[in-house]
Amino acid sequence: MKISKSALKVLMAAFLVASFLTMGIPLTAGFKGTAQAQSLSPSRKLSEDLDEAIYSASEKTVKVIVDMEPSLNNRSYSKTLAKLSAKGGIITRNLNGGQTAAMEIPASAIASLKDDTGIRYISLDRPTVVSGHLETTTGAAMARNLGTTATGAIDGKNVGIAILDSGIYAAHHSFLTNRIVASVDFTGEGRTDDPYGHGTHVASIAAGNNHVANGAYTGVAPAAKIINVRVLNSQGAGSTSNAIAGIDWCIANKAAYNIRVINMSFGATAADSYVNDPLCQAARRAFNAGILVCAAAGNSGKNASGNKIYGAIHSPGTEPSALTVGAANTLGTDSRSDDTLASFSSSGPTRGYTTSANGVKRYDNFIKPEIVAPGNKIVAAASPNNRILSITPSLDALVSTTAVHKMMTMSGTSMATPAVAGAAALLFQRNPNLTPNLAKAILEYTAQTIRNRNNYQQGAGQLNIEGAVRLAGLVRTDLTGRVLGDALLTGTAPTASTTIAGYSFQWGGGLIQKWNFVHGADLMTKYQGIYGTGVLLSEGVLLSNGTLLGSGMLLSTGTTLSQGVLSSTGVLLSTGTLVTAGTLLSDGTLLSDGTLLSDGTLLSDSVFASSMSPPVATALAMSAMEGDATTAMLPILDLDPLN
Repeated sequence: MKISKSALKVLMAAFLVASFLTMGIPLTAGFKGTAQAQSLSPSRKLSEDLDEAIYSASEKTVKVIVDMEPSLNNRSYSKTLAKLSAKGGIITRNLNGGQTAAMEIPASAIASLKDDTGIRYISLDRPTVVSGHLETTTGAAMARNLGTTATGAIDGKNVGIAILDSGIYAAHHSFLTNRIVASVDFTGEGRTDDPYGHGTHVASIAAGNNHVANGAYTGVAPAAKIINVRVLNSQGAGSTSNAIAGIDWCIANKAAYNIRVINMSFGATAADSYVNDPLCQAARRAFNAGILVCAAAGNSGKNASGNKIYGAIHSPGTEPSALTVGAANTLGTDSRSDDTLASFSSSGPTRGYTTSANGVKRYDNFIKPEIVAPGNKIVAAASPNNRILSITPSLDALVSTTAVHKMMTMSGTSMATPAVAGAAALLFQRNPNLTPNLAKAILEYTAQTIRNRNNYQQGAGQLNIEGAVRLAGLVRTDLTGRVLGDALLTGTAPTASTTIAGYSFQWGGGLIQKWNFVHGADLMTKYQGIYGTGVLLSEGVLLSNGTLLGSGMLLSTGTTLSQGVLSSTGVLLSTGTLVTAGTLLSDGTLLSDGTLLSDGTLLSDSVFASSMSPPVATALAMSAMEGDATTAMLPILDLDPLN
């Protein structure tokens, strides 16, 4: 029996319609070989950030992209557009051959569209963004593309960062889409917002999104979970017991919020050895629970006369298990060719001590910090009417007058530390099986050495997130049961260099030990005993009869010690120069006990040293907060303050 062409067309059309209804086969002319997403359930038809926009601006018009269900001759498209127009929608552009439309529509009208069968998905017409200075110069922007199908973009998603600070202004648009998953107060004030203004700034450096000013102020881990642990009060003051309670809470709630990183951008006078210091002991408990603790080194790198000071690392940065962070100065350029150390950044060695039965003080003298990161004049989120800005209005970055978009400029190791905390979150996203020790080792190994600065000032060097994430992706995931000398990587060792903003540099290729610096390719090609749990990363080198030795149990023979940094007697050596009687190096002074500096930018008494008058101490505190008077990160105006 012959079938006419017209009848054949009818049959074919009927078959295609039936196929679409039963199997979701797309019917558009452009489907040749192109995979199409299946229809989504009504509850998933709105993007998460669109839901947030509707909630926060229900009376306003929003820009959206409406993706229609495929249909014959795009009939669904035409009918749906008519519905959208009736609800006040204005089409600004037709896309995808008549299946997608860009439009502006009242936010209040969108909720009723979730059940419309002609609509597949509605999302915000998001602005395309550029990489901000911080995520560019640290290498975070380059690391975004180093994920896998399983991880997605490397942005910290699902990794928890606990911010122990003065609270967080949760309504700031740097924290959109409900990423502050928990807030708790240990100050006794019964609030978790940020009247002081420090914690909001710190949190946005670690995990702020790209919402404000077209992405100019994107944080290092913009999709990470934020846990707001308030331990500093409205005056920016707190106590050691506040901080310890906050740390203990993080340990108890680690699993509930996947807390892998704690950020502590504050400090206290480091008089006791870490062995007895209760804040250091709390940090060690967090480390033993599998949490990497990032601690600020302090802002005591110089005295009132501007002279360099050594030995002013603050607690808990004196704790060996903590990743202690100093501040670098990028001079406001994305390229790292001109980067240097911020003059206010505290230098090691650590000067906590124990006292023997006969009254002899024994100083820890560990090399700290382990790493440095940008911390001079960093522009990040501001809480409204905060105390810091009220005291120093010049710190207002003048980015926006809208409270939820407002930014301020601050300096300090407090700003450098969350950049490293965010970087750690990226490593744990890329390789969730990393131990805190191994994450710490990767960050140190891939760091860039800053010229003309020693290990007491910069540790292993400046944070390099591109290199760290690239290396973390090669580390084997079956780390349990590994022994010294086992292969650490799943493939060939990566090229040990990184190029950021056109400038190429070699990785430092080493790790800070308590009193020395070890280096060598074996550190990243072979499993080392110091990468496991129940041991410290810094314990790979032992002292025996005044000689520095590699431990046969912790470090493989392919690692090399740098030349004499500390002898068994505690006498410091640097490039052959013997240092005694409290004087360290030709360009600085080692603080003796009783003149260790506290973090004046955070503690209410603003006293830097017991021997300083309050006016001098306050002047030093404000000087550190305002940063070095060099070129710096430029504020970029927010041109869309209403969204």
